[in-house]
Amino acid sequence: MRKKLYINGEWTQSEQYADLFSPYSEEKIAEIPQASEEQVDAAIDAAYHNRESMAKLTAYEKAKILENLVTLFKENRIKAAQIISLESAKPLKFSLGEVDRTIETYKFAAEEAKRIHGEMIPMDAAQNGGNRLGYTLREPIGVVAAITPFNFPMNLVAHKVGPAIAAGNTIVLKPASQTPLSAFFLAELLEEAGLPKGAFNVVTGSGRLVGDRLVTSDKVSMITFTGSPEVGLGIRNKAGFKKVALELGSNAGLIIDEGMDLDKIIPKCVTGAFSNQGQVCISLQRIYVHENVLETFTEKFKEATEKLILGDPLDEQTDLSALISRNDIERAKAWIDEAIEEGGTVVTGGEIVKNILLPTVIVDVKSHSKVSCQEVFAPIVTINSIENVEEGIRQINDSKYGLQAGIFTKDINTALNASKQLEVGGVMINDIPTYRVDQMPYGGVKESGNAREGLKYTIEEMTEMKLVVWNQEQF
Repeated sequence: MRKKLYINGEWTQSEQYADLFSPYSEEKIAEIPQASEEQVDAAIDAAYHNRESMAKLTAYEKAKILENLVTLFKENRIKAAQIISLESAKPLKFSLGEVDRTIETYKFAAEEAKRIHGEMIPMDAAQNGGNRLGYTLREPIGVVAAITPFNFPMNLVAHKVGPAIAAGNTIVLKPASQTPLSAFFLAELLEEAGLPKGAFNVVTGSGRLVGDRLVTSDKVSMITFTGSPEVGLGIRNKAGFKKVALELGSNAGLIIDEGMDLDKIIPKCVTGAFSNQGQVCISLQRIYVHENVLETFTEKFKEATEKLILGDPLDEQTDLSALISRNDIERAKAWIDEAIEEGGTVVTGGEIVKNILLPTVIVDVKSHSKVSCQEVFAPIVTINSIENVEEGIRQINDSKYGLQAGIFTKDINTALNASKQLEVGGVMINDIPTYRVDQMPYGGVKESGNAREGLKYTIEEMTEMKLVVWNQEQF
């Protein structure tokens, strides 16, 4: 199946193609166009020259396009989920969940399209502000370049495309190299939904060529990127005066206080650690358990982990499948081996079986081991003992990341103190750090990013504020 680029409302062939393989079966599933510099520039030009047609759309018209898209996703729910599972090896049950969230995200975008407004400024509150009327407007920022990752190839794209359309911007999308089929499918649906020609463009190919062209183009007003801190830093350094929104990595931590009902907590923790093979920015990676319940928690967690069903991502029963690439499997296994050499003990997993890294639980891990201090992005979770919650807070904060964290406790003062002291963008009380709904402000501190996603908050990033002041004197 040979795919085409989507530029200025037209499906365009490329001179070069790259084979796309299933991460699970390793069979060829498509041939993906590798855009040339000229084709990337053509996509940017299309978005740039169609800015006015998008900016002129009324709030009703933008919302209607997004509502049409919601309807189309509902009609194609199974097909969309199968595309995700085929290209990313995400188990179908989780792919269906992603499509449902994608639908909800575009629905939120449609609603927010009707709520973009400024505010009145009390000019006469200033000594020299009398007889003046002041207000602000929110105007489209222009061309938005979206660079997206493989792990949520539809919903994380929706978090960029949805608010961009709602705000009246045009878009050039560069999807992850392993998951371009979801982006091409979105282009088909947006075309059918009635989005103006040239407002949405998809270019695939080399990250260095396509990404650099988008980041350095004077016609692009904003870069929105989800991925690694290293790449994010490079984008920010090259972007000049463009607005740059970065959603980056994490090694999310969870504190479990004593006195909790472990049988209710453990299913949440297993899901948080191993859904999508742990390839989630807020995947539960570090668990700090009160020493009085450590042994019981670890045993119950091990038992629940070993019940997970491994296999074909297109099988509805599968809980866990292959990582996105063989290189990632080998990297993750090397990190496990390093943790063992440094004093950690594997409770379960740690081996590769039929191209799948078994869900792995490691105890007594040193804080400097890669499986603890770096983003593991694999089905690996560490469990360590703490004497009290304060120690757990210190351990979570001892990180270059700060996306989300969680705490289970029955004490309201402990929870309140943790919410204040944890150095993260989001604190989940009595829940795992992997919890997210799509309208909430989502983002981190430190090397986890510099922006917030969630439709209302992204729209603020994707618009420019303009001040208008009327002098009411007669001239």
